[in-house]
Amino acid sequence: MYSLLLAIIYLAFISLGLPDSLLGSAWPAMHPYFSVPISYAGIISMIISGGTIASSLLSDRITRKFGTKWVTAVSVAITAFALLGFSLADKFYILCILAVPYGLGAGAIDAALNNYVALHYSSRHMSWLHCFWGVGTIISPYIMSIALSNYGSWKLGYRIVFIIQIIISATLFLSVKLWNCNKVSSSEENIESVGVTGAFKIPGVKPVLAGFLCYCAAESTTLLWASSYLVEVRGVAAEKAAAFGSMFCIGITAGRFISGFISEKLSDKNLIRAGITLMCLGIAGIAIPFNNDILSIGCFMIIGLGCAPVYPSIIHSTPGNFGKQNSQAIIGIQMASAYVGSTFMPPLFGLIAQHIDIRLLPIFLMFFSVLLAILTERVNIIMKNRSAQ
Repeated sequence: MYSLLLAIIYLAFISLGLPDSLLGSAWPAMHPYFSVPISYAGIISMIISGGTIASSLLSDRITRKFGTKWVTAVSVAITAFALLGFSLADKFYILCILAVPYGLGAGAIDAALNNYVALHYSSRHMSWLHCFWGVGTIISPYIMSIALSNYGSWKLGYRIVFIIQIIISATLFLSVKLWNCNKVSSSEENIESVGVTGAFKIPGVKPVLAGFLCYCAAESTTLLWASSYLVEVRGVAAEKAAAFGSMFCIGITAGRFISGFISEKLSDKNLIRAGITLMCLGIAGIAIPFNNDILSIGCFMIIGLGCAPVYPSIIHSTPGNFGKQNSQAIIGIQMASAYVGSTFMPPLFGLIAQHIDIRLLPIFLMFFSVLLAILTERVNIIMKNRSAQ
């Protein structure tokens, strides 16, 4: 039962990743259809992320009331029908409306499952959990690429992903009794919550929240604008860019798979340091003005490899750094903070791309990567000083 429940949790994270990379891979074909500027992808991304912020802040209360199993199953269904709506939309404002449930569902899944795994599983499983998120982000751009290349239809790409999401949601609903059979499945609901206000008073929480914002700013901006960067700067065809852009997601997925094997030998903080270093190397690579598609996509893969251990390592260290009794509330706030970065930074870069130059993407990403390094080291210092007292 333990292994089967873990497989169900992994499946749920595939469903979380499927929609995340779909908009970025489809947008070069979508924005002419809706007769809107390329920067409008940032508006939709902002609304989606806004929904995740709201559901993340409410995750502590919602998860305790309904349980992780129901929150996960219902949330996947919500995102599925939002994707179906995207495929049927014929006006840009309809996309904006549908982006609300799109984000609400994603935030609820993210906060509930991250806390569940942080409390009850090793760092290895946390890395592999997020590896399966990467599987989802890889699958959907390829689906979109096939839909564009063979059928010239981004709508078909959304409909195929909708079908996959509905199948996953049905599987989650059918597995609810499995969660009851696992003795640890309800324990997170019995831990006394520190609450949002109390969490902010704990030393080290504020810099870790800021670090999450920086990480998601870099990750989400790359995820949304990689394909457009390849089209506008490298001259790659839109249908190829959708597939090439997924190299970033492949890097994240491969990196998290590898991290699962080494995470118990290296500390969370060392995995974070190594990841940020690789991120900076990859970002420096895409700034080099070479005319070679392979090198370009290779650098995006390196950025993904660097991103791989950062998110799961910060999440997994939360109960150890701040206490198991505080982890549900703090992880919910961490998710909200992360999505603040996802909400505002990709559209901000969209404005930069439209009014200045999309070639500034590497500088934008490097700024947040360096700031992330500073903030995570600040948390390490605070934890070290607390231990010494």
